[in-house]
Parts: sequence; C-alpha cells; structure tokens
Amino acid sequence: MRDGVLYARVSSSEQEKEGFSIPAQTKLLHDYAEKRAIAVVREFVEACTAKAAGRKGFDEMVSFLRKNRGCRIILVEKTDRLYRNLRDMLTLEDLDVEIHFVKEAQVIDKDSKSQAKLVQGIFAVMAKNYIDNLREEIKKGMREKAEQGIYPGGHPPLGYRFNRVLRRPEVNPETAPIVQRLFDLYATGSYSILDLRKLVKTEFGKILCRSYIFKVLQNAYYIGMFRWSGKIYQGNHAPVISHELFTRVQDYISGKAHPRARKHHFAFSGMLFCKDHGCALTAEIHKGKYIYYHSHCPTNHGKCTLPMFREEAIAERLSQVLQGILIPDDILRQLTDSLLNDKDREGTLRKQQVERLQQRLTTIRRRRNLALDEHLDGKIPVDLWQAKSEEWQREEQAVLASLRELEQAENPSRMIDRVRILELANKAYFLYVTQTPAEKAKLLKLVLSNCFVDATSLYPSYRKPFDLIFERAKTKDWWTRRDSNPRPQRCERRALPTELRALGSQYRVPI
Repeated sequence: MRDGVLYARVSSSEQEKEGFSIPAQTKLLHDYAEKRAIAVVREFVEACTAKAAGRKGFDEMVSFLRKNRGCRIILVEKTDRLYRNLRDMLTLEDLDVEIHFVKEAQVIDKDSKSQAKLVQGIFAVMAKNYIDNLREEIKKGMREKAEQGIYPGGHPPLGYRFNRVLRRPEVNPETAPIVQRLFDLYATGSYSILDLRKLVKTEFGKILCRSYIFKVLQNAYYIGMFRWSGKIYQGNHAPVISHELFTRVQDYISGKAHPRARKHHFAFSGMLFCKDHGCALTAEIHKGKYIYYHSHCPTNHGKCTLPMFREEAIAERLSQVLQGILIPDDILRQLTDSLLNDKDREGTLRKQQVERLQQRLTTIRRRRNLALDEHLDGKIPVDLWQAKSEEWQREEQAVLASLRELEQAENPSRMIDRVRILELANKAYFLYVTQTPAEKAKLLKLVLSNCFVDATSLYPSYRKPFDLIFERAKTKDWWTRRDSNPRPQRCERRALPTELRALGSQYRVPI
C-alpha cells in the first residue's frame, strides 16, 4: 500500500459553512484511495480562493511532501480544486509527485504521456482564464458601483458606519465629531498632527496613530466624494465637512498655506473686538511679563477710545459671559428630568411610526411581487405593470427615507449631548474661575462665537445652543407655560421649550 495525501478546497468561507462541499470531496477521495490501495497519511483542507499563488493549506502540503520523500501521491477532486494558476502547477511538477484527479479520471506524473499532460495543461489554462475573466467582471462591477456613487472599497472610514438594513454608509454620530474636530483644528494652522493625536485622546478617549490622522485629513470621502482607481467620483453618502474646510486643510498639507510663526500664544486672541469700529483686539507683552489687549483701529475710523486691558482684568470681565448662561442646580435637575420624560414619550411615538412604516413597506413589496406574478402570467399588460411598478418604487423610496430619518433621530448620543450642554451651562462659571488663561479661553470658545467690548461693557455673541440658554436664563422662564392656578407643580408635567428639547441635535460639547 502506497502513502498519499488528500487535498480538498472550497472557494470561500461561505461554501465551507454550508457544510456539504468539503465533506463531499473528502468522502469521494477516501473511497477512491480505498479502491486503489492508497493510505491517506495527511489531509489538507482549506476554504480560500486560488486566484493567487500560495495558500496556507497548499503551502503546508508542499512542505510536507518535501520533507516526506516516501509520500508521492496527491488525491484531489479535479483540476480547479488544486490550482488555478500556472505557478502552483510548476511547483508540484518540481516535486515529482503523482497527482490523481478523481472526477476527471486523470493520473499525472513524470511518466505520463504527452497527450495526458496536454489535456491537463489545457485544464490549467482554462482555470487561469476563468480567474482572469472573474477578475475583469469584478473590476467592472466595482467601477459600476463607483459611477453610481457607492464606494466599492468595503467598510467606510472613520466618521461613518455601514447600515446593514439599508445596505449603505451613514454618518456615525459617535465618531463623526472626531473627524470634524480634526479638520477644524488643523485648518487653523496652529496644530500639528501630534497635537491632534493628543487632543483626540484627551477629548474623545480614542488613540489614533499619526499616519492614520494624516490619511483622514486627505480623504475626500468626508466631503461626499471618493477616489477609486485613480479617479474621483461623486458619492451618494452625506458629507461631514464642507468643501471650503477640506480645501483649506489640503492647502496646509501641501504647503500652499503657511501659518504665521508666533513667538507667543495669547489666550484671548481672535475672540475680542472693538465695539465702535469692529476691529480685533491684539495682545502685547509689556516689561517682559504683563500681557495687555488693545485695539489698532485704522485712523480713518476716527480715534479709538478703547483703553488697554490687562489679561487678568479682561479674564475677570469675561466671566460675566458664563454667568449669563448659568442654570441653577434645582432647574438643572428639573430640566434633566423633563428631557428624560421627553425621551420616553418620543421613543414610544417613534416606535409606533417605525412599525406603521414597516407595515406599509411590507404591503408595497407584497403587492409588487403579486403584480409581477400576474404580469409574467400575461394577466397584466406591460404598460400598466410599468406604471404601477414605478409608482410602488417611488413610494418605497419615500418610506425608506422616512425610516432613515427616524433611525437618525433615535441616536442615544443626542440625549447625552443635551444633558452635557445643560451641565456645562450649570458649572461653566465655577470651572472658569479656577483655570489658567489658556484653559479659560478654551472654555469660552465653546460658548462664544465672538465678543465685542467697550470701555465698560461686554457684548457677547453666544454659539448655538447657548444663545437659547442665555435668553431663558435672562428671563428666568425655563418652561413653555405657567399655571395660573398656584399649586404645587410636578416636574414631569412641565413641558420643555421646543428649542431646549432640541439641544444637542447638532452640537457635541466635551466636558
């Protein structure tokens, strides 16, 4: 009895999971070996494509045959199970082995007739042609996807996630703010890649390598486009940053935009403006240690009466900005409770809406399938079928769009953001008074878009949604209605203003 090895392969892990291809091959080969008095000393089984030379199971078999010179027989189902490229064929020829292709009733060794080797070579060439044709079809299909605006490169990048239900990428509310923050900061010209890496770790708790951050900043996917095979395509996914911001970042990366070198970094630069003339306040160091802010308004605006401000004095005055959005502790608890109650009510309503839309979607698809059967049986004319099919397709797209909107509105991070914004407004002032000027400026930039000053007063412009909180704090009216009949009020019966219920829908505030 001679020794031999058995080799079985399926083209994908999906075929292996189906549970019939590999067992069927091994059973066939064992039966063949028993009839031919061949002892199977090793089995090599794998699930992978043979389009590239070198596979784990194949390589292990070659290594085994090189070490065991007494085993010279390979049992395999047919040619395309063993190899589909000429390199693997030449590798086995160099081993001087006897290959039994059971289903093809062929035995090939060094003494085989030229005709048998010719037939086997034809099988190998046909297999190679199959692989080449398959590669062409895959490339054609991927190019077609790209032209339709679908990125064919697999999983979307940071900031997106793949919706398996709708089978399309969508903005990931948990990671998209990281991408937006990276672009916003790098576009200022004041942050290096290393600075961005540290900032992402501090603010978001994520560790990104510098090369990955660099790739993110160069990826046109974030403006709704993508590059495939050296060509730019317009995608059908939602962008997370603007074209203008992306272009500005590319200018810094390419060296077209060079940030001005600064000897000193002043905390409140770019934040303060003259009330009379609208000019930005600049900072200077006097006597080597004192920082002063003053305006350099052009003379054609008239003489500027704005005095110089010491950094400590302007920092103390800016604390009024944070006092203006202060939410008292008891109001914060009531607002938070109301938000949670709103969340429960919105969740119940949203669930009911989703169920109704899913039922409608099922009805549309069932009607279309039934009508298709009727059309194929000749019971519905072509023109009527086409008209109804287009109508159902439009209705289906509308229902799917509504489901996507409800899914985005269900994002749990929105509720977290709302609570974080309220908590920030509650403790921003107390954080401010204990921080350094640089930390104070960072906190103010979360709340302010700009601030005009004159000799005695501040005129802040709050960012959304802090402008809404400021209006409510100024009037002390935190609820949409007051009960004219004075009686003990319960927090859960109070309704939040619409604008406060919308807090956090578009803004993330790191605490």
